[in-house]
Order: sequence, then C-alpha cells, then structure tokens
Amino acid sequence: MTSLARLKFYATQPHPCSYLPDEQATTLFLDPSQPMDVQVYAELSEMGFRRSGDHLYRPHCQRCTACIPARIPATGITLNRQQKRILKRNADLQVREVRPVFTEEYYFLYARYIEQRHADGDMYPPSRDQFHTFLVRDLPFCRFYEFRLDGRLLAVAVTDVLPNGLSAVYTFYDPCEERRSLGRYAILWQIGEASRLGLKAVYLGYWIKNCRKMNYKTEYRPIELLVNQRWVSLS
Repeated sequence: MTSLARLKFYATQPHPCSYLPDEQATTLFLDPSQPMDVQVYAELSEMGFRRSGDHLYRPHCQRCTACIPARIPATGITLNRQQKRILKRNADLQVREVRPVFTEEYYFLYARYIEQRHADGDMYPPSRDQFHTFLVRDLPFCRFYEFRLDGRLLAVAVTDVLPNGLSAVYTFYDPCEERRSLGRYAILWQIGEASRLGLKAVYLGYWIKNCRKMNYKTEYRPIELLVNQRWVSLS
C-alpha cells in the first residue's frame, strides 16, 4: 500500500455541472506534479477517482452527492437476454490491444461519434487537440482496444490496466452500427478481459440516478456502488 496521506489535492472553483443542469460542480484533482504512478492510481480508484488525460479527479461538490462511483465485479455477472443478444451479434468482431497513438482513423471515428451522439455535450465540437489531450496519453498502463470487422474499425475502448481492475476511460464507436450496441458490448468484453487477467473489477466511472445517459450502467448485475466510502453490491 502507498501512503496516500502525503499526496496533495486541489479543488476547482464551482462551475456548471455537465450532467445536472441546475447544479454547480466542484472537482478534486490530484496534484498534477505527482507522477502518474499506477499503484497510487489503483488505490485512488478504490476511493472513486477517475483519469482524464494526465489528471486523476473525483467530484467534490458541496451540496450534491449525485455522482456515485460504480464498478462491475469481473466474475459472477448475470447476463440478461439483451446482453446475450449483444454478445451474439458481435461475435464476428476481432479485438486487438495496442498502445495509445494518434491516427486519422481513430480521430475520424471519434469525431463522428461526438458529432452524432454528443452534440449536446461539453466535448462538442471535437478537435484533434481535444482528442489527443483527452485520450492519447503515453502512460504505461493505458491501452486502446480496437474492435474491427474484417479490418474496418468499428469501436475503440480506451482502458487503463490497473492492479485492481480495468478502468474504462472512454469508448467511442461507429454511430451507424446502432444494432450492434457497441458501447454495451465494449463493457461486456472488458468484463470478460478483466476476468481473463485475474483482475477484480471493471471501473465504470460515475452513475447518476437522475441522468438518463447513465442508466445503462446499472443494467450490469451485480454492480457495486461506492456509498459512504464503502462498496455496496446490488444484485
């Protein structure tokens, strides 16, 4: 275990919340001068921290506790009928693990995804600089998992491989392949990969009860939520 007491953290000024329009958000960041150590990252993930680019952060709002960290155990998942269909539909995909790099192929897919799926979000409009800063980081634990069909890139799951699990940083995919449910499939695949690697869980980021875009996260059962600094299982 690393001594977390020696670490420094900084809180932002309140700013408009990206998920709940009537709320003000405050974010707690690990001191950016702290090297991105995988053991520190793993221990902070147990406390609800996430990675964005070169930064580790978690919500630190004064009046709101809506953002609840969520993770899926790598073993014991109970698939519903929809999830079984998703696995069957995507059984023809080939998955390849690569180190994160910038390519026009990746960026073209990312830009289409943002433009068609998240034009109402704070990541719109996409740019090459945004894509590079957010996702293409030269970190030893970061991976791009490519999902291809006969060589054609359909999805990329940006994932951090930690000692305690896989952290699903971001997934972008072909918005025209709606029938495949590629976002949900990427999560199912990562659960299987975490199990194959002998890791504990897949960390999904935050679940917000009143945010419709977050509803998909509780489709996976069992799921664990960090409530009052304890991971609580919902089956």
